[in-house]
Amino acid sequence: MIAAGPATHVRLDRKGVAWIDDTKVKVVEVILDHLAYGHSPEEIHLQHPHLSLAQVHAAFAYYYDHQADVDAELDQRFRRAQAIRAKVGDAFSRKKLLARLKRK
Repeated sequence: MIAAGPATHVRLDRKGVAWIDDTKVKVVEVILDHLAYGHSPEEIHLQHPHLSLAQVHAAFAYYYDHQADVDAELDQRFRRAQAIRAKVGDAFSRKKLLARLKRK
């Protein structure tokens, strides 16, 4: 009998960032779909057919095993985005761009 090893479908890069195996998708990106839109693994699989359902479930499993770390990364991303918005302001708002186009 041949024993099968665990198929995690998740790998860590040198910086400790979790990626879904054989893709250019970070685990945190899959989890954002779940947290932001309430998507189930099946819905995420339908939205991202290049990911197998097993890969999506692996991302969820990784998240639940490392939730504090992933949540901290999400919080850090949010704070960086807020800082950029505060620095730039609404200089690039859609409203201003449309007004500029109408003047031409």
